[in-house]
Amino acid sequence: MSAPLLSTLGILFPESLVRSHAFAVLAAFVAINTMVYVTLSVAKALPKIWVRDYLPRGYERAETRSIYPDGPR
Repeated sequence: MSAPLLSTLGILFPESLVRSHAFAVLAAFVAINTMVYVTLSVAKALPKIWVRDYLPRGYERAETRSIYPDGPR
């Protein structure tokens, strides 16, 4: 395809538009929005991390109440 045909279809923007301040602000907004979306998507795909699983339990009994006294607490 030739360049005049591409510009009439709206595929290419004129250089004055691409170098404008408003276009730069819009491009920055789109970039930040994309990064936020990717971060949220990756965080949703990963398994949940529970902080309490890695901390010592304060409510653990001193002795077992199981019928197997040598079993785990």
